[in-house]
Parts: sequence; C-alpha cells; structure tokens
Amino acid sequence: MGKNLVGNHIRKLRFNHDEMTQQQLADKVGVTRQTIVALEKGNYSPSLELAFRIAHVFNLPLEEVFFYGDSTREK
Repeated sequence: MGKNLVGNHIRKLRFNHDEMTQQQLADKVGVTRQTIVALEKGNYSPSLELAFRIAHVFNLPLEEVFFYGDSTREK
C-alpha cells in the first residue's frame, strides 16, 4: 500500500474561518486535536462520517474539503 491518496484543504479552511484552531475544529467534530493534526499532515484518512462532519463545519460539499489523488493538488 502506498502513500495516503486522500488529501484535504482543512488547514487552509480553518484559517479562512476566523483562524479556527485545530482544537476548535476537533471539538466541533468530536475528535482529538491530534486527529486533526494527522489529517492535515496527510497521515490519516478520515472515516466517511468524520469527513462529512468536517465538511459540515465549513458548510461546504465534501469534494471542496477532501480530494482523492495527487496530494500536491491545490485549489
């Protein structure tokens, strides 16, 4: 199995939403801050449920928060 192919824009979205901290996002979606750190670093792929909860916090469709494929892709 290769490198994690699920990427995300969580870090950028946090800063665009009043500089939300990792802890604030973690509290809103019911995980630890360490989980948010791992997601942002690309070391962890979220469950589908967690991915939807995160997208809901930012009021965005799932595809605007997460992407599958090249981790260098930038919006």
